[in-house]
Amino acid sequence: MVLNGRHWMASSVLASGLALTLACGGKRPVNQTAPAPPPAPPPVQVASRPAPPPPPPPAPRSPDGPAVPTEAEIFSRMSLRELNAKEPLDDAFFAYDVAELTDTDRTALQRDADWLKKWSSVRVVIEGYADERGTNEYNLALGEARAAIARTYLSALGIDPSRIATVSKGEEQPFCTLHEEGCWVQNRRAHFIITAK
Repeated sequence: MVLNGRHWMASSVLASGLALTLACGGKRPVNQTAPAPPPAPPPVQVASRPAPPPPPPPAPRSPDGPAVPTEAEIFSRMSLRELNAKEPLDDAFFAYDVAELTDTDRTALQRDADWLKKWSSVRVVIEGYADERGTNEYNLALGEARAAIARTYLSALGIDPSRIATVSKGEEQPFCTLHEEGCWVQNRRAHFIITAK
């Protein structure tokens, strides 16, 4: 069979291509398009640091110690003996042979009145004392006058007189037993004793 020029040329190109393919070991000819590169791996994501955990809850507080008692609770728990030992009331002191209040005495009795108003159920007795000079009878009368003037002053400051009893001790049961002015001045007084709460 005779091939015309065109067919011969096509056959020749085909034969050349086949020969070239065989000569290259079945590899594609160099002039063909190179295969597409493999897809790029996805970008590596750097793991962000995890958020720090929240702080632990505060440790439970230990229960508070015993509640601090109020002033009223302390007062109610005290016996009369304990209360008198604390001496919450000031005594009034007097000059020799008189039953008159000084400014210092009035200040002391004002504090006593304030305390008695705060603790309105308290009752007291005022003991009147004298020093050892003079007769027993005279000193008993002087002691009574000193207790009475202290009671009258507290009453004028608003304390109900029914809450205040008086008694004279005269020169008996002295606070100080030395026979000198330093002791006598301590024995001339109106002294407070709490008798009821």
